[in-house]
Amino acid sequence: MKKRISLFDIVNVLLMGIVVCSMLFPFIHMAAVSISSSEHVIKNEITLWPKGINFNAYTSILKDNRILVGYKNTLIYVVLGTTLSLLFTTMGAYALSRRNLVFGKTFMLIIVFTMLFSGGMIPTYLVIRSYGLLDTIWAMVLPGLVSSYNLIIMRTFFQGIPRELEESGKMDGLSNFGILLRIVLPLTKPVMMTISLFYAVGIWGNFFSALIYLRNESLFPLQVMVRNIVLIGQVGETTVSDAFGKKEIVLESLKYAVILVSTLPILMVYPFIQKHFVKGVMIGSVKG
Repeated sequence: MKKRISLFDIVNVLLMGIVVCSMLFPFIHMAAVSISSSEHVIKNEITLWPKGINFNAYTSILKDNRILVGYKNTLIYVVLGTTLSLLFTTMGAYALSRRNLVFGKTFMLIIVFTMLFSGGMIPTYLVIRSYGLLDTIWAMVLPGLVSSYNLIIMRTFFQGIPRELEESGKMDGLSNFGILLRIVLPLTKPVMMTISLFYAVGIWGNFFSALIYLRNESLFPLQVMVRNIVLIGQVGETTVSDAFGKKEIVLESLKYAVILVSTLPILMVYPFIQKHFVKGVMIGSVKG
């Protein structure tokens, strides 16, 4: 039977097309400008298609030591932060998903309370300082170690696992930790991938914490380096005006190239996790 195309389908496709184009346009425009020649960029002739293609801006960026340092720091923060966050979130969510947990409801109320009210920036800064975390990599990892939102999603996911599986594990002599490792975690791949993506993206784009807690430039993440380049306009004395191979590079091309270089890695991760993304979030948020 042939399916009829309704007016809703047409409107839906048109609206989605507009949304997709509006989201892709900035990236395409930035990519086109970043690989276009200086004379066309200065004349503002670039929209979606590059003119006078060259990669001088990217060559300059990859030779700038601050970008490489920022990349290294960001990768350390993302790997370390995501690993620890996933570990503590999993253990906390599994404990809270047990019906026999003492004061389990009280703990959940406290966690939900933190979603509505926070201590504020200054008290948080004083706490970080009192523990001696300023100007350390832990200042970028520990303050946001466990997200209440992610904890609740994972807890709800754990609650949906049949009790019979865990009871069979207990009959085989497994402890609670053994049940978590051998039975529960192998069944939670979608939500684990989704929560990992949430944490990784959050840490990758986190520059505000670095601005507050870090003073040593060697610890700055990539986003702070990008912010300095975009706002202050410094990529290195040789790249702004006259440069590699006596070729001029327009500052606008440099800025766009820096933004793309800092954004593409995390965007490239998304397609590999996307198939788990919707399933992980929906299953983990059904019960609330």
